[in-house]
Order: sequence, then C-alpha cells, then structure tokens
Amino acid sequence: MIKKSLSARKNNLSDPRAQLKFLSNGIFGEGKLPGFKEKINSIGAFPLRPNKLEILQLNLGYMCNQVCSHCHVDAGPDRKEIMTRETMELCLDVIRKSGAHTLDLTGGAPEMNPNFRWFVEEASKAGIRDFIVRSNLTILVANKKYHDLPEFFRKHQIHVISSLPFYKKEKTDRQRGNGVFEKSIEALKMLNAEGYGMANSDLKLDLVYNPAGAFLPANQQALENDFKRALKKDFDIHFNQLFCITNLPISRFLEYLIASENYEDYMTALVEAFNPAAVQNVMCTNTLSVSWDGWLYDCDFNQMLGLKIASEVKHLKDFDTQGIQDRDICISQHCYGCTAGAGSSCQGSVT
Repeated sequence: MIKKSLSARKNNLSDPRAQLKFLSNGIFGEGKLPGFKEKINSIGAFPLRPNKLEILQLNLGYMCNQVCSHCHVDAGPDRKEIMTRETMELCLDVIRKSGAHTLDLTGGAPEMNPNFRWFVEEASKAGIRDFIVRSNLTILVANKKYHDLPEFFRKHQIHVISSLPFYKKEKTDRQRGNGVFEKSIEALKMLNAEGYGMANSDLKLDLVYNPAGAFLPANQQALENDFKRALKKDFDIHFNQLFCITNLPISRFLEYLIASENYEDYMTALVEAFNPAAVQNVMCTNTLSVSWDGWLYDCDFNQMLGLKIASEVKHLKDFDTQGIQDRDICISQHCYGCTAGAGSSCQGSVT
C-alpha cells in the first residue's frame, strides 16, 4: 500500500516544497520510522547548533554540461540560474566580515559561470586562504575556453574535488552519460600534468564517489584503495583522497527511489545506519551554503529543498555574523543521509 501511494505521488515532486512535505510525512508521519528530530533528541543533540563559520559554500549556478541521474541540484545545460557579479560582490563583503577561511565553489559546473575566474581572484584579495572547486572533470575538455583551467587552478593553489562515479567505463557512463568516463580520464591526466595529485606536490586532487543505486557507500578507505590501484594500473592517474558521499533522498534521486519502489527500503536503511558519533561533525555546523541568488542555507541539500536558515538574516545583503551564529540548524528526514554509517559530508566520511 505504501509503495503504491508513493508511486501515485511521484509526479508531484518537482517543487522543492512538495519534496519537503513528502519527506516530512509518508513513512515517518505514519509512525513507522522515527523522525530525525526525534532521533537526535534521544541522544541530547537537539537542537543542532552551528560552530564558528569556517567554510562558505557558494552555488555559482545550476548550468552544467552534464545531466547526472543522482544530481541533487537537478543541474543541466538547459538551466539558466546563474550567480551574477552583483551577488558575487555581496559574497566578497561576507568573506571580509565573517572571517571564513575556505571558499567552496559548486554548481552545476561552477567553471561555467562567466565571472568564475574574476571571482576567484577577487576572493583571494578579500582574504580567502583555501579554495575548493567542485569540478565534474568533463568541463575541462568540453570546450577550448576551459582547456587552460588546470593551469588557472594551479596558479591559485585551488583544491580540486572531482566527481568520478567509478574507475570503470560502464558504471560511470551509465550514471553520467556516454563518453563521460573517457573525458574524465583525459581531464585527470591534464590535472596530473599540472602537478595535481602527484607525490611531493601541494596541489590537492580528490575524487568523489556516489553510489549508483539505492544503497549506502562502502568503506571509504577500502574504496579509495581500489580506485587508486585501478586508475594507476590502467591510466597512470594519481589523486590524493576519495570522498564517499551518501545520496540524499531529494531531487532526481528521490524521484528515482520512488519510481523504482526503493524509497521505503532506502530510508529504512538510512535510519538503521544512524551513527550518533556522526551528528556533531555534520557539515552544517561549520559551513554556510549560499544559493546562486544570494539566499542563505545550512547546507546545499537544504538549499535544494528551499529550507532557508532559521535566522532574521536570510540573504547576503543583510549578512550579520552574530545573526547567523545565533540560530538552530534546520533539519528534516533527509538529514539521516549525513549521519548514516561513517557519516557523509562534502568532504566525505565524518567519523
């Protein structure tokens, strides 16, 4: 009965508010599974509160040269939402006010924002010490205007975190589209040529693994060893770390779970894998997420669900350090994804 009702409602979840309502009810509202608030309250961790702001994660736009099946941003070539230079100026003001030391640039493909390079240079002047760019790799070879990005990354000592679903062609192309694996390998070779991921180099190149189906990632260290061994043997490619990120039940992945009738089983698996040790290290405690149009969120998953921060300060133009510090972190059932097993964050496992 539950699976039938889920299937019947699957076409009504394109709106973030509908997704949030769906997650808040269903198998949780029926009392079958404990809600996330109830769960963390039982270990004395509610409400979740932020620590000192360290990382400012900016979504530079939903435009992307790929359309990935698990993408929680629902990015693609047809998306027009993009951060303007005016909004970027507000971000620079926040950097100066907040003292955040790390800038995490994401998308879509953040490199496709026409002001991407200008912004990196200006943020460096504003006091950012550590840059992260989350690249899908294929953008580096997609067009001649992006071919020199590895050199630009090296010049600014940018930490590159790149998506690679698997070290084999079949699984990668199944998740990301035909030809993606070969282009990703080409891009990784370009980054290695600039010194990224190489021994005795300070240029960091990390890879991201997302499970291709309705299951939790395996042990991060074991998978990293497999990736390193296979990529070195087959392509002579080097990288630093592998980050395992649990797929959260929102956007395209939520639609997949419902269409494949895996939603109930997947959410049950997340709840059963809840790890109290992961709660205190979730990324929302030291990170602030900023949407392409300047709104503030506890994390980029909340951003996709339209859950703005619980503060009077909700937009960059009104930013106040104390105002964003004195708040409770907004939670819902999708937060189980960040606290399952070894935990999950944009930097991989948290325990």
